[in-house]
This record gives sequence, C-alpha cells and structure tokens, in this order.
Amino acid sequence: MLIVLRYVLPGALVLVGVVILIAGDGSDTAVEGWALFTGAGVTVFLLNFLFRMGVEGDKTRDREEAARDYFDEHGHWPDEAPRG
Repeated sequence: MLIVLRYVLPGALVLVGVVILIAGDGSDTAVEGWALFTGAGVTVFLLNFLFRMGVEGDKTRDREEAARDYFDEHGHWPDEAPRG
C-alpha cells in the first residue's frame, strides 16, 4: 500500500498532466492543467521523501542514545574494546 502512495500516485498525477497536455494540443488551458497535475505529483513525491528522511533521522538519534546508555553502563563505547 505504501508503494502505491509513494510512487504510483505521484506517477499517475504526472501522467495525467502529460495526457492533458497532449490532448489539449498545447492550448493555454492544457498547459495549466499539465502544470497543475505535474506540480501535484512532484509535491506528493517530495512530501513522502522528506517524511522518510525525517524518520531516518529519528532512527539515527535512537542508535546514538543507545550507544550513550551503553557507555554510561560499561565505561566504553560499544565498538571499542574494554579498557584493561
């Protein structure tokens, strides 16, 4: 279902825009319709992309927090050898 929202919906909107442009024979209304649907498709794609980037940043912060907790408990970082 997410694939449909992330890729198919924006692609379909851009495709509708191209069809309107071709069917309208380059009239002003057809160009405006093309711009409307293409802009909507790009917007949906970018919103999904930016949301996923934000979620990935949360995962990075969670890993850093876990590493700091490990350091507080054991006295060394998880990827370091214990100090002798």
